[in-house]
Amino acid sequence: MEKTLLKNIVINFAGLIAPTIVSLATVPAYIHLMGVERYGVINLVWALIGYFSLLDLGTSLATENQIAKVREAQDDSVERIFWGACFLNLGTGVLGGLMVYFGTYFYVSYGVHIEPAFRREVMSALPWIAIAVPLANVTWVFAGAITAVERFASYNANQTLGTMLFQLLPLAAIYCFSPSLAVVIPAAVAARLIAGILLGIATFRALGIKRMRWPERRVIGELFGYGKWMLLFSGAGAISGSLDRVLVGSILGARFVTYYATPQNLVQRLNMLPSAMLRSLFPRLSAASRTDADDLARDALAFLNGAFTPCMIVALFALAPFLTIWLGAPIAAASAPVGRILVLGVWLAGQSGILGILIQAQANPAYVARVSWLQLPVFVASLWFATHLFGLVGAGSVVVAKALFDYGAYLYFARLHVRAIVTSMLAHLSFLLVSLALACNLSGLPAIIAAACVMTGANLAWSLYRSQELRALARKLWTRVSLPAGSH
Repeated sequence: MEKTLLKNIVINFAGLIAPTIVSLATVPAYIHLMGVERYGVINLVWALIGYFSLLDLGTSLATENQIAKVREAQDDSVERIFWGACFLNLGTGVLGGLMVYFGTYFYVSYGVHIEPAFRREVMSALPWIAIAVPLANVTWVFAGAITAVERFASYNANQTLGTMLFQLLPLAAIYCFSPSLAVVIPAAVAARLIAGILLGIATFRALGIKRMRWPERRVIGELFGYGKWMLLFSGAGAISGSLDRVLVGSILGARFVTYYATPQNLVQRLNMLPSAMLRSLFPRLSAASRTDADDLARDALAFLNGAFTPCMIVALFALAPFLTIWLGAPIAAASAPVGRILVLGVWLAGQSGILGILIQAQANPAYVARVSWLQLPVFVASLWFATHLFGLVGAGSVVVAKALFDYGAYLYFARLHVRAIVTSMLAHLSFLLVSLALACNLSGLPAIIAAACVMTGANLAWSLYRSQELRALARKLWTRVSLPAGSH
């Protein structure tokens, strides 16, 4: 994998860590200053707005794909795509804002039980909530455009600054004025506006846009033709991503949702490396020839297996001790078994994600959308029966089975040479399964640590033995570490 791409992955990985830290650090302050119920209401508001992100219609990803393909063209192609996407998302955003305005009104009035005082606060902030939707829609276009030309440092700097503004500006408003939602929500929207303007300025500079163009019907048609499949794909993902919790709650009870969702949220935070790789790879895969894109995807899968599998092995062994320290032994005993199983799902999802963006960038995005919707009824039925019969472990096992099915289907539609990729995947999966068995049966902390070190070391040795590229990367890292020591 080339040096520039590795640099982009590191930048995107760092860009995912910083906002997470900022968000986690400010949550206690919000709860303390606003109270549990007010903070819960504002989270419900942002969740409602998040559902309307589907009104992006896949335009931001379509923008990234198309600009990446024409970014070297010496004409006005980039400007036409950019402005077409901006106007399309502005129009759908305004429509979504109106829907959010009336939807929030009815939801707060009749759909959720909150105190009348809090209801009045939300009602007074409704115009700001509506404005947040078109603002978010246009900002997503900026994000797709700037990442299409691989200005990841600028993008992540703006994202980090935007997250800090979004978390800190409402806190400042609380300190200066009051914890009322009528104050906090406008402050949060103002933070989004400032962040959007800054990202817009960076995007204009990165793309060299100097004038405004009216949208062209042909460009909007091409964006929607690609984006509609991304919309279907993300819609199916949103349903399947939350369905396991819903069914666990309806079948087993709310208490078991805590036992299931707590380790799930924890292990899903491990996917930052695959997410950073996906963000870095998509514009490169979109711009590359089919042969080069296939080679790049194979290298990415090899790199992900070599770098990500040891992290997952450590997670399998560390999960139960960490949950015990964090939440106590009773919750850890109930949560750790399903959490370990879900680690396998995160690992598989990272690999299928790379195959998925190869299909979206090079082949036909309709494939991944159709696979997602065709398997959804089977997933629902399997999840229902497995949860009834085997409880949390059954639900987690179905989630892993779905991830494995996605991997196989995407590998087929990506039309890569299957044997070498599957052989590597199965070898690393074997390490994970052995680690899973050991983690489930070992009890003493010294034994757990020893087993984790042995399995992690063995997997790293296997990866270095099988991958020439990983050996070259390891030599470069060793050289950088050893040079300062040798210079003294």
